[in-house]
Amino acid sequence: MSKKERVIFVTVILEAALAGLWWYLASYGMANPDLVTADFQQVVGQTMGTAMGILLGVGVILFFVAARNDRKALEDKTRR
Repeated sequence: MSKKERVIFVTVILEAALAGLWWYLASYGMANPDLVTADFQQVVGQTMGTAMGILLGVGVILFFVAARNDRKALEDKTRR
């Protein structure tokens, strides 16, 4: 498995985990309105959306770094 594939795989898994956490928190807030504040849904949405966006941005940067490293490894392998 190349480094690019690993970065994509890990990013998808982490994004899915964050989406699951987001879903859980949103459903918890809807099921227990007396236990959460009035702006709970908004805060959860902003926080989880920001976390997922940052993770996706870092994932894109890491993808390009991994692609460069894969190219360098391939060039080194062909030189030998």
